[in-house]
Amino acid sequence: MSAPRRGARARRRGVGHEAEPPENHERWMISYADMMTLLMVLFIVLFAISQVDQKKFAALKDGLTAGFGATSTMPLSGGKAILTQDGVVPAPVDLSTGMGTKQDSEKRGSAQQSQATQQLSQQQTVQLAKQEAARLQEIENKIRKALDAKHLRSEVRFRITDRGLVVALISDDVFFENASADLRPRGRDVLSAVGPVLRPLPEEIAVEGHANRLKMRGGAYPSNWELSAARASGVVRYLISSQNIADTRLSATGYGSSRPLFPASDPRAISYNRRVDLVLVSRQPAAVRNLLPQIAPQLSDEG
Repeated sequence: MSAPRRGARARRRGVGHEAEPPENHERWMISYADMMTLLMVLFIVLFAISQVDQKKFAALKDGLTAGFGATSTMPLSGGKAILTQDGVVPAPVDLSTGMGTKQDSEKRGSAQQSQATQQLSQQQTVQLAKQEAARLQEIENKIRKALDAKHLRSEVRFRITDRGLVVALISDDVFFENASADLRPRGRDVLSAVGPVLRPLPEEIAVEGHANRLKMRGGAYPSNWELSAARASGVVRYLISSQNIADTRLSATGYGSSRPLFPASDPRAISYNRRVDLVLVSRQPAAVRNLLPQIAPQLSDEG
């Protein structure tokens, strides 16, 4: 075959093939432009939200000042910033006086009352002690009258200590039989006379059992500790069941012979150290209660 005919055939075979388009080397500019647009929008938004309306901020600051206390002024160096405008900064705020639940408010009220009491002057403390001693003596007089009506006054002793009013029930064969924690009828009569006076009072009542120095010989209780605790518990049980005194106000403790009223050499030790004390616990602060034993006798002499 001749050469011209081969060239024509070759040209006919190449007629159906298209040439590949050239590669686009500027495609990255589209992604770059999108990214720059997003960044610009981001910075515009940040700039917009960073602008503070000074008038609204001043109104907010005045409102917070009225709610949490006055402001304090102090010199500040440097330019004017939002929180240091014109050299005025908010005064320190006591967060404990902020908003809270009712229980939190009650706790804060008790703490503030305790703190205020600690800051009482000596004259105020003495005045409060006189008022508390007079009130305890008034309670004592009511109990005495109730006992006199039943001819039971000789069975009870009174004293005012730094804890409050102590009503000592002498238990020598009056309240309990020997080595027993069961209340006798006369003991129940005494408690029935004392109970109505104690029932409406707000104070707690600590019932404390005591014993003399004589050791236990047989019986249901191995020592005076168990016996004194059982007697205190028996009195508490009677006050709750018969006198309707709230059990949340009562407690029972046994001290054995560790807290005698009279020393062993005193003839009264055997009888008077064996007792059950009803302690009407004063609710006054310690500084006031510490003065009660000194002030109570003075009020009695004045009366």
